[in-house]
Amino acid sequence: MLEKLNYIKLFAMTVIGGVGGWIIELFGGWTEDLTTLLIFMGVDYFLGLLIAGFWKKSNKSETGTLSSWSAWKGLCRKGVSLLVVLIAHRLDLTLSLSYIKTAVIIAFIANEGLSIMENLGIMGVPFSPVIQNAIEILIKRSEKRDEGE
Repeated sequence: MLEKLNYIKLFAMTVIGGVGGWIIELFGGWTEDLTTLLIFMGVDYFLGLLIAGFWKKSNKSETGTLSSWSAWKGLCRKGVSLLVVLIAHRLDLTLSLSYIKTAVIIAFIANEGLSIMENLGIMGVPFSPVIQNAIEILIKRSEKRDEGE
């Protein structure tokens, strides 16, 4: 019985690892900018849950409290953002370029960073001007890449 459970566990881990590797390969491999984007997305989502759950000041629901529908919409929005990153990578490959995906990721990082700062403001948490300046630099860099400079 224990051997059968170990076999099932090994099979499941192999399938999950294979599917995960395939998905990461679709995105052009695991890069630091993608890691940063995923961390920012996770932090933003978590802070949104805290604001709705504890501060009850969410602008995503009528009552300002937790809403499963609002949470689902937020996750879908982040998922679609990742699909845009996937499309950008495919455009890079198709056009033999190497900057479209990076520009898209930087734009999304800047957007998530602004959202995190807004959430911190709602919570009354002071944040370092260094972080604010870094996000402004990301926004400017994103705008320059969008203009083709």
